[in-house]
Amino acid sequence: MAEGTGARVSDTSPAPPGGAPAAPPGSPEAAYLDRRSLRRGSAGWLLLTGLGVAYVVSGDFAGWNFGLAEGGFGGLAIAMVLMGVMYTCLVFSQAEMAAILPTAGGGYGFARRALGTWGGFLTGTAILIEYVLAPAAISIFIGDYVESLNLFGLTSGWPVYLACFVIFIGIHLWGVGEALRFSFVVTGIAVAALVIFALGAVTEFDGSRLNDIPVDGNAFGANSWLPYGLIGIWAAFPFGMWFFLGVEGVPLAAEETRNPARTLPRAMAAAIGVLLVLAVVTFLVAVGARGSAGLQDAGNPLVTALQGDGEPTALSRFVNYAGLAGLVASFFSLIYAGSRQLFALSRAGYVPRFLSLTSRRKAPYLGLLVPGALGFALAAGTGDGARMLNMAVFGATISYAMMALSHIVLRRREPHLDRPYRTPGGILTSSVALVLACAALVATFLVDKQAAFIALGVYAAAVAYFAFYSRHRLVAAAPEEEAAALAAAEAELTRN
Repeated sequence: MAEGTGARVSDTSPAPPGGAPAAPPGSPEAAYLDRRSLRRGSAGWLLLTGLGVAYVVSGDFAGWNFGLAEGGFGGLAIAMVLMGVMYTCLVFSQAEMAAILPTAGGGYGFARRALGTWGGFLTGTAILIEYVLAPAAISIFIGDYVESLNLFGLTSGWPVYLACFVIFIGIHLWGVGEALRFSFVVTGIAVAALVIFALGAVTEFDGSRLNDIPVDGNAFGANSWLPYGLIGIWAAFPFGMWFFLGVEGVPLAAEETRNPARTLPRAMAAAIGVLLVLAVVTFLVAVGARGSAGLQDAGNPLVTALQGDGEPTALSRFVNYAGLAGLVASFFSLIYAGSRQLFALSRAGYVPRFLSLTSRRKAPYLGLLVPGALGFALAAGTGDGARMLNMAVFGATISYAMMALSHIVLRRREPHLDRPYRTPGGILTSSVALVLACAALVATFLVDKQAAFIALGVYAAAVAYFAFYSRHRLVAAAPEEEAAALAAAEAELTRN
């Protein structure tokens, strides 16, 4: 494969940002991209909004409540608010960059344009860590739900994990339009269940239960609202993130979106709006119904909030089944996100190129199968979903910091760049996201040092691969690479 400057080669290929010239039909560049093209125009703003909510919705059903054991009600509440601010600022920063660079690279493409090849690789790899580990963790949680609900007499184990990966990767291989519609329906069920839960649990709300965790007298700044002191707020950051983790993946659908410059910002704003409302309502109602102490160790906090130590009710059973739907929605959509990030990095040569080959239905089949096999192996081999999620959060926070920095650099370096959508607040917005992302990254070491260091080791190994091998074999014809090269050429002409 010749590595030269190429661009759009067929109707299914992404239009090169910045008006790059098209590769001549029949050229090596055109043939390379034609074998690595996605189905364009498969999604509108409504399906993309559903995708953004689907990434996250499982976090409303479980996981966030463990933050009560780190910071108490007040600590987790503040952490949730700060992480909500971080994600909101990040999403609006991303929306501007996605309208400029609507490619499957998402965060990698943004950082490649702003921070060079190293910035692109570091961002894309961090995103891959998040999107490979999170589905593996969620498959374990699905197994736990299946066992607790006594579905078909199954217990949590490798057969359930394998069924998850086989069935849902199969739907993705069928086609992106079908996959997004399936995700939208399952997500709708999960969101409806959260609304019904809130209506049922609010009748049991008692404000005195919010601060029922005993105060640690040795913690600095400890009181009834912050029983573990001020440090508890910081330690609760990763759990506050679980209400929003994954929504940043919407731009990865850019090449399969109708009119992405208009559709992506609209969908991203709608998705974060829905998630903010769900986070506040779910958190307040659940804790108020059962109490912080009663939920801090619950594997299924919403069901626990409804029935306590009593017998299951019709409503608690419904929420339990809907929790399984929420896990399926997040598992399914995160597989999609991981495959598209891997597709873009592979197409540009950052990771082995064969991983970006697409099928006749324009699905990156190896980009789905290889991470799926790895995720299944991790789930079956470890069975430790909580640790894998903490490792996923480590990767996520690195990517957030890099994407926020990319927005700042692009605003300063290319102030006159055509921006179909502009971030409200400009650089101030992305600066807030950058500071909070760095704070959240450090917080991952407060929660689980071993998980954070394992993730750091994986990250270091990937960096070594790039430093010694793949950075010398990048594909200049890839849309993200070509856009960056064109920007560099225009900047050179301007200086001269």
